[in-house]
Amino acid sequence: MISIRHLLQRLGQLGLLGLMVGLVCWPFNLLDRWGDQLLGLLPAFSGQAWQPLSLALACAPLVVVPLLLLLQSSLFQRGRGSGIPQAMTSIEHPEQAAGLLGIVPSLQRLLLWGLATISLMPLGREGPVVQVGASAALWFRRLFPRWLGDIRHADLLAVAGGAGLAGGFNTPLLGVVFVAEEFMGTFSTALIWPALVVGALAAAFSSLVGQPEFALGMVGVATGELHQLLWAIPLGVLAGGLGALFARLLLRTTRRWRQLAIQRPLPLGLAVGGLTTVFLLVSGGAAGCDGELLMTAMINGSSPTTTLLPGVFGDLFTLVLRVVGPVLALGTGIPGGLIDPSFAFGAVLGHSLGDLAAAPQLGLTLGMVAGLAGATQLPVMAVLFGVRMAGDQQLLPGLLLSAVVAAYVSRCLVEKPVYHALKDIADEPMS
Repeated sequence: MISIRHLLQRLGQLGLLGLMVGLVCWPFNLLDRWGDQLLGLLPAFSGQAWQPLSLALACAPLVVVPLLLLLQSSLFQRGRGSGIPQAMTSIEHPEQAAGLLGIVPSLQRLLLWGLATISLMPLGREGPVVQVGASAALWFRRLFPRWLGDIRHADLLAVAGGAGLAGGFNTPLLGVVFVAEEFMGTFSTALIWPALVVGALAAAFSSLVGQPEFALGMVGVATGELHQLLWAIPLGVLAGGLGALFARLLLRTTRRWRQLAIQRPLPLGLAVGGLTTVFLLVSGGAAGCDGELLMTAMINGSSPTTTLLPGVFGDLFTLVLRVVGPVLALGTGIPGGLIDPSFAFGAVLGHSLGDLAAAPQLGLTLGMVAGLAGATQLPVMAVLFGVRMAGDQQLLPGLLLSAVVAAYVSRCLVEKPVYHALKDIADEPMS
């Protein structure tokens, strides 16, 4: 029987780890906020014409991306890549953790991702925050080798990596589900409650200095369950197919460019940076950053889309840019994530289709979750993320069905979930 003293001691140790994870996630949340503030100066969000400053911001990728690829091919090689494949490899092979999760790769990944974010690249942040979360566990065990001794080293890395998601997005349950669905492949009772404690503390730190609750806004839709379910099926099919297409494109691009990004970083960087700049210019900025500002605007009732095409045509054009842009950015190996980008293209798809039937908010909300479930094949995580980020609990029946349908459609089209496939690519030897 566990004594109260032992229980309090264990909770204190887990709590300290959670605060460490929240602390290391804080710079990523801060830089993400700065990126959105800069993106807000562009015409799609400011409502103003192009100014010298906004033009300079739109052209930033043309300069920054070649610099990032040059750094990744030389001094910052250990910071290359999303961060999640590195965490997964460390969990499966703990002996490699020191080289993949140490202070050096963490700082390199922070700098590379930070430069990409403030230059308005369409990248999420779950990759870097998962990696630094797992890194915090590595540092924690070195500082306190006797603490939490009954938790295996690999399990502790998994718990802290999941807590990185909680700290990055102020979503405690998201970390637990990510550990179970993606890292461990099972809901282990031995890990659920430590993951809850660490994730809750990391999220609490994030809510104080990082991401607010319901960060994208509150969806004000009240509709019957039958109406939700009727919308959920077609949106789940379409968003699942689009998510599968996104995953396929990302995997193919990552594999083909992996060696090219090291051997010819400057030409590839100029090409990707130039295309990103074009996307920003033709969309007025709607194709920039991780998509959170775009989704917030749509939830609040506006529809910032391309400055070239009006209405639903502008939405569809933005949809293409929101799929292709993250593929190009992530395919070069720049640290980042695909959660927010998947959420964003699902939102644009759902909003566009919902507009045709006078139900844009319902379509947007179901589309967000279905897009993420289709890209990752993680329906439970997608629903939890949607409920926490957009405050749409009243749509839970539709969210559940759209996420399950999307994940199933994606699984029929993409054999292996995207994070596991990216890990396989990262583990492949260079030819």
